Amino acid sequence: MPNRLSGFYPVLASRDVAASRDFYTRHLGFGVTFEADWYVSLRRSDAPHYELALLGHAHPTVPEGHRAALQGGLLLNFEVDDVDSEYRRLVTGAGLPEVLSLRTEEFGQRHFIIAAPDGVLVDVITVVPPSRQYAAQYTNA
Repeated sequence: MPNRLSGFYPVLASRDVAASRDFYTRHLGFGVTFEADWYVSLRRSDAPHYELALLGHAHPTVPEGHRAALQGGLLLNFEVDDVDSEYRRLVTGAGLPEVLSLRTEEFGQRHFIIAAPDGVLVDVITVVPPSRQYAAQYTNA
């Protein structure tokens, strides 16, 4: 059996750590808990058990041969109570470009997607009741 897990969080490799920090603090409510020019640790006060970190892609702690900045392929999900108000705040108010327009999905989400620095996609979601077809696919696990 593995040791008890005391933490788990994504670390995003970034070309511009400061621009990424600004995006997540300005638009998604994170606060900085540690900052160097090559690494930033972020948390939200309303969810202190969740962390997000940003790492300069060329930093020596990243093994050589793996020092590429993100080129997409990563999707971060942010579940919120009111996706419509977040859409108004982020897309309408802040002018962030939407990659996927606000919509309700049969599988049980109302959501939209915006792009963060370095090609990371941010999917902002409110869980809604799924259609009958999809409801049968959920388990209680």
